[in-house]
Amino acid sequence: MSESLTCDVVVVGAGVVGAACALYAARAGLDVVVVDRGAVAGGTTGAGEGNLLVSDKEPGPELELALLSARLWAELAREGLGKAVEYEAKGGVVVAGTDGSLAGLEELAAGQRAAGVEAVAVPPDRLPDLEPYLAPGLAGGMHYPQDAQVMPALAAAHLLRASNARLLTGREVTAVPRGPGGAVRGVRTDRGHIHAPAVVNAAGTWGGEIAARAGVSLPVLPRRGFVLVTEPLPPRIRHKVYAADYVGDVASDSAALQTSPVVEGTPAGPVLIGASRERVGFDRSLSLPALRALAAGATDLFPFLADVRALRTYVGFRPYLPDHLPAIGPDPRAPGLLHACGHEGAGIGLATGTGRLIAQALTGQAPDLDLGPFRPDRFTEEAE
Repeated sequence: MSESLTCDVVVVGAGVVGAACALYAARAGLDVVVVDRGAVAGGTTGAGEGNLLVSDKEPGPELELALLSARLWAELAREGLGKAVEYEAKGGVVVAGTDGSLAGLEELAAGQRAAGVEAVAVPPDRLPDLEPYLAPGLAGGMHYPQDAQVMPALAAAHLLRASNARLLTGREVTAVPRGPGGAVRGVRTDRGHIHAPAVVNAAGTWGGEIAARAGVSLPVLPRRGFVLVTEPLPPRIRHKVYAADYVGDVASDSAALQTSPVVEGTPAGPVLIGASRERVGFDRSLSLPALRALAAGATDLFPFLADVRALRTYVGFRPYLPDHLPAIGPDPRAPGLLHACGHEGAGIGLATGTGRLIAQALTGQAPDLDLGPFRPDRFTEEAE
């Protein structure tokens, strides 16, 4: 059945970024419709660990966005959403296995502190105070109290519910019509039109496709990652714990398989073990080398995990842009089109700041951050 709706803004994508865009746009007084070809959190969000990290960001625009987002997540938690989305202000512990790795971690932390991050050096003999089950013999680490965690699918669902936006799932956006002056006029779906003067592309890994349907280019690529889930355990891992090498893997341009252990407990008991990344298109097939590397890295950090069963694994695709920064804000090539995608593996953490910036752009307010580094058209010259 075909139908026609009218609103102020259409958000394409019902993952956590789209949900945050809907929430802050609605709070700014806009009438919002969210459309997704699948279910809420059916893409990258549903395959995430729920990281709200500042610790893995180098000084620069992404760290500024992470700090803004961390403050907004904390605000939402205080407003009463915290329990519903399993918000845990647990902090992070980054550990170094060698003196060289520790030196790199200390250099990174010095730059982060200058940007407003709380980073506390932890000598090797104090690591057991934070994490009693860590492997012995580590060179040292860094404690990041601002790191936190949410349950991603719950976060998307509750942000959408709090927005009171109209939600249309199971609807494919087939076109983004534009008027004579080039301005977008909403979206066309396989079940009718949604008329609006503004469209937000929050389609995650499919952000490039939605951009193309509006007649512009955005080089979003999928970067595959696996997560191992253990059997439920008594609480043994107190923080989000990862090896210092993880920061380098996140920033790498390599298409090859990279793994660095990221280990954390959950309120329900299972331990989540990441993180792998490789560019293999949308290939969802199981990679035993990736899973073996994840398991080995986790047991190197926490030897007790060697005797724990992994119950399942899940795979997701991080929306990756070539310079590792998301596209956020208005697209000058298509008036009325805004982008909120390309966050790679940090979208859950960066969702709230992204939603706030999009709402400010939609309503003509001065943005909390300079949108220049996130310009959606910054790749146009490279592509020509």
